Amino acid sequence: MLKFKTINHRDTWDRALISLPNAHPLQTWDWGEFKSHWGWTVQRRLWLKQDAPVAAAQILQRRIPYTPWNFLYIPKGPALDYTDVELTDSILADLERYARQVHSLFIKIDPDVPRQFGEPQLNQPPLPAGQAVLDLLTRRGWTFSSEQIQFRNTVVIDLTPSPDDLLAAMKSKWRYNIRLAERKGVSIRPGSIQDLGIFYRMYAETATRDGFLIRPEAYYRDVWQCFLEAGRAEMLLAVVEKEIAAGLVLFVCGQTAWYMYGASTGQHRPLMPNYLLQWAAMRRAKERGCTRYDLWGAPDVFDETDGMWGVYRFKQGFGGQVVQGLGAFDYPANKPFYWAFTAALPRLRKLMRRLRR
Repeated sequence: MLKFKTINHRDTWDRALISLPNAHPLQTWDWGEFKSHWGWTVQRRLWLKQDAPVAAAQILQRRIPYTPWNFLYIPKGPALDYTDVELTDSILADLERYARQVHSLFIKIDPDVPRQFGEPQLNQPPLPAGQAVLDLLTRRGWTFSSEQIQFRNTVVIDLTPSPDDLLAAMKSKWRYNIRLAERKGVSIRPGSIQDLGIFYRMYAETATRDGFLIRPEAYYRDVWQCFLEAGRAEMLLAVVEKEIAAGLVLFVCGQTAWYMYGASTGQHRPLMPNYLLQWAAMRRAKERGCTRYDLWGAPDVFDETDGMWGVYRFKQGFGGQVVQGLGAFDYPANKPFYWAFTAALPRLRKLMRRLRR
């Protein structure tokens, strides 16, 4: 018999979360606390069977601008064993009821379930476990979301081999660039809260160079400081002649580390600091007991037309495996208004971006 609790204590929540399959940093207490500073309210629901946690959902709620509605979002969750179809069905039913109870227009989930491994092939069917989840979502009235907030696909490196074997799994040019950086005097040092300013400036430079939008500095300072202080993240910086040339923030949850944020300057790029930085992150994650390194993001379309293609080629050279995800799904708690809203959403987001600028 399933029962659920609302959890209001950090340690209770995080202990339960880490005990579950598919635990993710975006479901940790600290992520919810951070998002609560930026217009979201948070509820944390834990489901138990015989007093043991079997599922967890950190539910973010936000008012839809210029409407009387709110919507719910469970980033990279809920956390549970999706191969247990009966359990998944029960959790989805509870979430649907909750969305109706709080008068939400819809609820969005990001089930962290592989659809397939490797780059997509023509007419490639989903894995059986992924297909079972897709069938269940369809049967229950969930729809593939037009608004995919997180990356659907990613590249994951298995960290269980020895360091020598990890290097051997990389493309030869990547090994060469790592050694070149070492020979040319690039060094890696831990970053700290005092380095957040320079890290953000590098991040902004990277955004300008690569053509993606970023939020104000206060937003990133908030999340970086929150996770660094909690010991759930580490900053690594690549230094050339006492000048910081690149950096990354490594998030850790359970046995997986995520390359969540990366930044670099235009200086010293021929010395390949980013290659040495990734190698240092892999070793540091391994030292922390992680068995997987998630490089956080791969293209939706695996060809040169996708804006992530260059970044993906860089990640791919480190010897990881592409993991295709199912993506985000919405449950329309109010179907007529949901469809009207999703039709208007692109125009609304364009307006909000213009207002932010």
